[in-house]
Amino acid sequence: MQVTIIGYGNMGSGLAEVFAKSGASVVFGAKDTNKAQTVAARIGHGVRAQEVRQAAAGADVVVLAVPYGEAASALRAAGDLSAKIVIDITNPLTADYMGLTVGHDTSAAEEIQRLIPGAKVVKAFNTVFAQIFAHGPRLQDTPVPVFIAGDDETATRRVEELAARAGFDPVQVGALKHARYLEPLAGLNIVLGYGRGWGTLIAPAWLREPQSR
Repeated sequence: MQVTIIGYGNMGSGLAEVFAKSGASVVFGAKDTNKAQTVAARIGHGVRAQEVRQAAAGADVVVLAVPYGEAASALRAAGDLSAKIVIDITNPLTADYMGLTVGHDTSAAEEIQRLIPGAKVVKAFNTVFAQIFAHGPRLQDTPVPVFIAGDDETATRRVEELAARAGFDPVQVGALKHARYLEPLAGLNIVLGYGRGWGTLIAPAWLREPQSR
């Protein structure tokens, strides 16, 4: 499976490493391929970099790992994403990270789906701090939950498989509109991690009876 990650900051590079370690072929899609290749070389595990459109064309799964404000331009650069699975990890945060710019009657994920109506947008990984990836990704020997929302069952199952192989605990939450809950959940994680000083080695989770899994 080729996973193309648009964006090579902390989140993009962290996901690149955990996906590559789990056996995926990972490519950064970038405007500046030299910078992206430097990051890829640091990660190793076969990660490489290509121009955005080329990387997206060869992808089985595209991960949008840029700030929400840059999503539209990144998607334009990627070209035709029809029938592609696009994982949206963005959160529509205000400049101080203490609020959301989109919510209640829509979400970043739904707005991204409107920009690329032919693609299969799946919300995932937006509630996980980048620092988690270096832990396996596990905390206290427990896989970190990844909440998954999307309207295409085949796409959400594919993302579930990708997350599970990488060591996460995938949790299906339903339709893409449920990203309206996941994005504020990420905001709460940020408030606790930074605002309350809990640090970045935290992740939201629910206690469940075994049969509810």
